[in-house]
Amino acid sequence: MQHLNTTEVVMQKIRIGVSPLSWVNEFLPDLGVETTASALVSEAKAAGYQGVEMSRALPSDPAELTSLMAKHDMTLASGWYNGFLAECSVEEALADVRAHAGLLRACGAHVMVYGECGHMIENALDRPLTDRMALADSDLGSYGARLTAFAEALRDDFGMQLAYHPHLMTVTETLDEIRTVMAHTGPDVGLLLDTGHAAAAGFDYGQLITEFAPRICHIHLKDLRADIMAEVRANDISFNEGVRRGMFAVPGDGSVSFDAVAEFIGSGAYTGWLVIEAEQDPIHESPADTVSRAFQFVQRAILGHPASEQGARP
Repeated sequence: MQHLNTTEVVMQKIRIGVSPLSWVNEFLPDLGVETTASALVSEAKAAGYQGVEMSRALPSDPAELTSLMAKHDMTLASGWYNGFLAECSVEEALADVRAHAGLLRACGAHVMVYGECGHMIENALDRPLTDRMALADSDLGSYGARLTAFAEALRDDFGMQLAYHPHLMTVTETLDEIRTVMAHTGPDVGLLLDTGHAAAAGFDYGQLITEFAPRICHIHLKDLRADIMAEVRANDISFNEGVRRGMFAVPGDGSVSFDAVAEFIGSGAYTGWLVIEAEQDPIHESPADTVSRAFQFVQRAILGHPASEQGARP
């Protein structure tokens, strides 16, 4: 009988996925306009990934999406939801999310990524980074209560875990804002750890692991090109323009250290998806090449697999 060591047991509970953002952008419709769903999923599979997140490039019909995933032996890891609980009731949000959550559940996903895109200035991603809205202190308690109730209903009605995504230009961008939201929400509001957005917001993502490890339920591995980010900040450029200039990169192509997440994974404190992500222009950076290179980097630098063991995992 083969006996597995602790590290091997941990790694069997980790799955490696990739965001379609290297192929097609959700907020910049011209990026990846010619990308087909079949090409996206097949290239992700060829690079070694076990799953992808939802994208506008993928079919929105559950049967069609399930068939596409099965054809390539892939899994739907999760899907982003544009949340607006800062401005609406729980009932309104549940009515709005029903079709999306149903699609994710039907296709085997167990995590829904929640980004608070309500309470944003119109065309926020095309405005200067400093031109964003924050929640008033007096609104934080009620916001947290609505978010918690929404997460509990998502769990009860769909069997889905909510992964709250701190994100540039939203009401939860800085470390203190994340702390505040976590303090005002219950345990069903999980936290998405995004290494790139933390760096872009000016703090060490390792602090999230230190303070909120039990609530981290989904991980986006994203790198940041510090020189471009500094230029974006200095000139108060928009998020979308920063993306076009290449401020984000796949792991290994930027300035972020992934030692803390490697230690977190190695400790066994986290099981679930590691999703490689980078908003990139597919014309300037070949998706197939960048995600393949990133997969090899994650295998080596985060999971500790030597080069001879790299490649698709069963």
